[in-house]
Amino acid sequence: MARWTAEARPRLRARFPGVPDGVWRRLDLSQREVNTAVGLMGKVVAAASAAGARTGGRSAFFQTCVVGFGLHGVVHLAQSAAYRGYTPGVVTAPLVVIPYTVHALRRLASSGIPVRGGRSAVTGTLLFPVVAAGVHIAARRIDRR
Repeated sequence: MARWTAEARPRLRARFPGVPDGVWRRLDLSQREVNTAVGLMGKVVAAASAAGARTGGRSAFFQTCVVGFGLHGVVHLAQSAAYRGYTPGVVTAPLVVIPYTVHALRRLASSGIPVRGGRSAVTGTLLFPVVAAGVHIAARRIDRR
């Protein structure tokens, strides 16, 4: 991901000239920072999975994370469409992320577990960027040490 970002930056800057320089600077990522951020996000997903297992899938935290996981897959597809080419995550989004999300939500519904559909979608949409930014900020701080 770090190498892709560095190589894609000139094309991205040309395609999106209105993006402030500060945003481009924040995209300076080391692969170690990326790996740390992915690991931290994995901890969030593991916590949500544990909450889902503990509550039989009824946990709002679990359901919100499932929906957020699926929405992040859609974001990967949108990024590739905007970039008009390969971006990290575009392969796993349609093969793993989105199908898992659809399967999980259908499985919950078919088991008679109320799915907080709209509420989870809104919450997941609002919280995903916050959580993603949080893990990247934490990863950057950890990586500096």
